[in-house]
Amino acid sequence: ERRFVGALYKAIKGQGPPSAEWKTLIQEARTLFYQGKFDSGVVVAKKALEIAERERGPRRPSMAASLNRLAEFYRVQGQYAAAEPLYQRSLAIRESARNLDHPEVGQSLNNLAQLYVAQGQHAAAEPLFKRSLAIREKAHGAGHPDVATTLNGLAELYSEQGKFAEAEALYLQAWAIRPSWDIATNLGACELDLGKHREAAKYLSYALRNFPARGKAEERKVIEGRLALAKERVISLRVVVN
Repeated sequence: ERRFVGALYKAIKGQGPPSAEWKTLIQEARTLFYQGKFDSGVVVAKKALEIAERERGPRRPSMAASLNRLAEFYRVQGQYAAAEPLYQRSLAIRESARNLDHPEVGQSLNNLAQLYVAQGQHAAAEPLFKRSLAIREKAHGAGHPDVATTLNGLAELYSEQGKFAEAEALYLQAWAIRPSWDIATNLGACELDLGKHREAAKYLSYALRNFPARGKAEERKVIEGRLALAKERVISLRVVVN
């Protein structure tokens, strides 16, 4: 009888929706992430991961979501060695549990690509971004905010490689979809690298006006420095022309 109950438990484990407790924890972790409370978020994300594995098993979508969230916390804290295997596990689960063109697969590809960019692994990041972009465009349409996120990430990669014209085109596409301070920051920096100082000043000014209240002071200083440089070069150009 015990063997039968055990077999039955294994058969039904992972069936049905995730528990309310897991949903509460994963939402709390998401909120803490966007509030910049990373240390607290790691604790909550680890608990969500533990519950997902206990309730659902190691190969279910809720497990993948938990792994992805914990990896995000590690990535933004610069703990890349800790983040990478979690992203990879999340992607592997989603590829096996979902269709290969499922939006959750696109998310995992995008996030792993971002990690590789942060580590300077450009050759590894580019195909992941391109695959994520194709999935997200197919799933959501070309004007979806998730598409803008991946366009922005691929553009950052090209900027780091010095491919500023290619980066500019992608940043402009992302900006048309989702005009936000972070895209404006990247686009402004790209325009500065291309010598388009007026355009750089326009986007960097937007980035400063819309900089988040909880944003990092060092990021704001970088934007301020680039804006000052762009304005200085615009003034110098006027003097030369006059």
